[in-house]
Amino acid sequence: MLDILDVRKYLPHRYPFLLIDRVVELEEGKRIVAYKNITINEEVFQGHFPHFPVFPGVMLIEAMAQACGVLGFKTMDKTPDEGSIYLFAGIDKVRFKRQVVPGDQVYFEAEVVSVKRGIWKFDCVARVDDELVTSATIMCADRSVG
Repeated sequence: MLDILDVRKYLPHRYPFLLIDRVVELEEGKRIVAYKNITINEEVFQGHFPHFPVFPGVMLIEAMAQACGVLGFKTMDKTPDEGSIYLFAGIDKVRFKRQVVPGDQVYFEAEVVSVKRGIWKFDCVARVDDELVTSATIMCADRSVG
């Protein structure tokens, strides 16, 4: 298990764009399960939507990608502080099945499908109370920065 302090070691994101609160399962090179607690205090709810707060789908995709990033960095035994970053390379088969609202705890699951020339491919799902919220195939590129 990785708490928020550990998660921050493997992701360059910070408030308000750090979207993983905790990792509850991680099998290096294979899979990860992480979650985010959605509260009414999320900055995004000021505009999406003030009278009907719905967590944006694009933020769910980003949270899945962040879980993928933690899995990839942990598997490679690297951190962003060492000059590496994960960037989106593609997103396929995205489906939204349920709205995410304040009070939900969203679990993000990602499984490694393949790794070729620094491009990682993951099958991802997001769930609330074991109900499917979002699914996607996400590709991320490991790149050097700095």
